Amino acid sequence: MSRDRDTDIQKAIEVLRAGGTILYPTDTIWGIGCDATNPEAVKRVFEIKRREDSKALICLVDSAGRLQRYVRNVPDVAWDIVDLATKPTTLILSGANGLAPNLLAEDGSVGLRVTSEVFSHTLCYRFQKAIVSTSANISGEPSPQTFADINPEIIEAVDYVCLSRQRDTSIHEPSSIIKLGPSGEVTIIRK
Repeated sequence: MSRDRDTDIQKAIEVLRAGGTILYPTDTIWGIGCDATNPEAVKRVFEIKRREDSKALICLVDSAGRLQRYVRNVPDVAWDIVDLATKPTTLILSGANGLAPNLLAEDGSVGLRVTSEVFSHTLCYRFQKAIVSTSANISGEPSPQTFADINPEIIEAVDYVCLSRQRDTSIHEPSSIIKLGPSGEVTIIRK
């Protein structure tokens, strides 16, 4: 890992640990993030996005094993999906545990995605907790395809803007979303 990326990740972790918000590159599009276990930080993300806090937020984790930390009973099919997915895939899982209540859906489910992209994976691994990952846009606006597309209001509102991948102009798609019922029922929300 380059020294610059390492420094960038360290600064982002310091902000996350202090309860702050970050703007960071993910395995999909740029995201607004915070410590997913901190309700005040989650509240701040909703304020930045100008979004109702009745809508759930997605979180990133560094490994499939970490899913068990935040979901009481991970259905067996979840492990297969994580192993076989050919693109970033968010799993909506029931029985969320140990996360900020204000990021969960009304039914107590949570959206979790295992990231393998170098920056976001390393950030999650070093932080050792789930990190909120919601698109870096004001609610109702299109999701930004590149860093240059991000509304300046978002950039000004967060506590730290990661430097890594700001010049990357490749187009990234949002993740697939699959909801898994407690008994492993599969519902595709977004392909």
